[in-house]
Amino acid sequence: MVERRTRRRDGRRPHDLRPVRLIPGFMPPAEGSVLIEFGDTRVVCTATVQESVPPFLRGSGKGWVTAEYAMLPRSSPERIERERRGPGGRTHEIQRLVGRSLRAVVDLAALGERSIVLDCDVIQADGGTRTASITGGYVALVLALDRLRRDGAFAKLPLTDSVGAVSVGVVGGRLLLDLCYEEDSRASVDMNVVQTGGGRYVEVQGTAEGKTFTARELDRMLAVAANGIRSLAKMQRETLRAAGIETKRR
Repeated sequence: MVERRTRRRDGRRPHDLRPVRLIPGFMPPAEGSVLIEFGDTRVVCTATVQESVPPFLRGSGKGWVTAEYAMLPRSSPERIERERRGPGGRTHEIQRLVGRSLRAVVDLAALGERSIVLDCDVIQADGGTRTASITGGYVALVLALDRLRRDGAFAKLPLTDSVGAVSVGVVGGRLLLDLCYEEDSRASVDMNVVQTGGGRYVEVQGTAEGKTFTARELDRMLAVAANGIRSLAKMQRETLRAAGIETKRR
């Protein structure tokens, strides 16, 4: 990897995030919702509270957090067929990733026997839809948990930390943070990193395409991703604070 300081096509420096915006309360009927924008990628995340759990958790006293993911037909330059027969392989993989990431920071015993379903609907895709779904999904989740808290379900939010995600990769020999679609399509290394606010990893998905990478290069990619996630965690806290919810910095 060569660290060059030249700007990217959109004017960003190599280790810059795209402009990120979080708009809470975007879907008023939902217990928690947010529109998250990473540049031209836009995802609507809604959290729904259900007073039931999957069969394998009934009687356990524990709750559950799960996710569904979908891309609207014209979220991309060419129309995407609706998945009428159920989620395909890519969709299923992303749903499981989002659910795992959010469960990693929820105290399921304190949640009680109820479920929270996160729906992540991509309305415009320009790379990083799964990382945006995780980052925005966390904010929607906290908004829903805070509504339960205010309704007396528990005295404090059943959270152990925050969680966020970002992509990192190597494009043209340069280490770049938060890849847009054009960069992602040319990347020799593409990686998605999910990390808690306290710096603990939930998941790392990394793939080389045509050119392998070393342990030292992996360490550098993880360090750049961690810096990006720290910035995202700050944005999450500020968004929730503006909504009247204080979350602890880990």
